[in-house]
Amino acid sequence: MKHVVDMAWTDKVAFEADMDGHKVIVDATEESGGSDLGPRPKKLMLTALAGCTGVDVIMILKKMKVEPEAFNVIVEADVTEEHPKHYNKMKVVYQFKGKDLPYAKLEKAVKLSEEKYCGVTAVYQKAMEMETEIRIIK
Repeated sequence: MKHVVDMAWTDKVAFEADMDGHKVIVDATEESGGSDLGPRPKKLMLTALAGCTGVDVIMILKKMKVEPEAFNVIVEADVTEEHPKHYNKMKVVYQFKGKDLPYAKLEKAVKLSEEKYCGVTAVYQKAMEMETEIRIIK
């Protein structure tokens, strides 16, 4: 299997990607010579991680018959000071909202995503320090 993204330059330093028929624009800030038409490319790495593990966790919890009222995946990343500036540490916060949520099942779903199913996590774990936190809001 092969994934392909076609990224076309549109203006200044903005690009538009065609991802399975979905358009995503990336750009730089105005201070950096862009027009701020979309997110910065590096932050999409955080979005990819949050989306990948988030989908896994919800799918696993549905199979366990656990449905939170709300669920957020928050990814925090530390950026190096030197060039090429890159992420050297990420923290993934799984934030669940609901009454009587079974912590053991939440933890199992998160671990299965991180250790078995999420391909983005698998790559990032090889490249940097990764930390996990599970929060329950009532």
